[in-house]
Amino acid sequence: MPEIQLLRPGHAPALLAFEQENRAYFAASVPDRGDDYFAHFEERHRARLAEQQAGICYFHVVVGAEGEVLGRVNLVDVADGAAELGYRIAERAAGRGLATRAVRELCDLAANRYGLTHLRASSTLDNAASRAVLARSGFTVVGERQLSGQPGLSYLRSLADFTAPPGAPADC
Repeated sequence: MPEIQLLRPGHAPALLAFEQENRAYFAASVPDRGDDYFAHFEERHRARLAEQQAGICYFHVVVGAEGEVLGRVNLVDVADGAAELGYRIAERAAGRGLATRAVRELCDLAANRYGLTHLRASSTLDNAASRAVLARSGFTVVGERQLSGQPGLSYLRSLADFTAPPGAPADC
């Protein structure tokens, strides 16, 4: 069973392989990261770890049985009890419920480990799979927006149903 792990330095090689192997697949539904992302991957990885250490963002990888990265599930722009959720799942792991499981698990982590109360997310209108994951995970459409020039939707999710009652052990 794949496992969500907080990003760490040792994930860099598998994460780079994941991004390279899935670049064309991702570019079909989200803006491409561009050549610069790959050319400076190590530097960007260190910067992400520094952001995470500062509590600005929490980056996670979905790791398979062989240590391969099957996905990313991230919380960015953490402030005032909220964060923006972003995720991507490898083409070879898509369509099996992994994105929904990963998003739901991250909602639990966001509430019970990071102390967040709300998550925001967005998806382009043509990304039906992402919109379905958000709907299955309890996100509600709150508006329209443009995402890299494409029409999209904004979502919001309260994490109240993930928050452990006072005195109860956190399940994470």
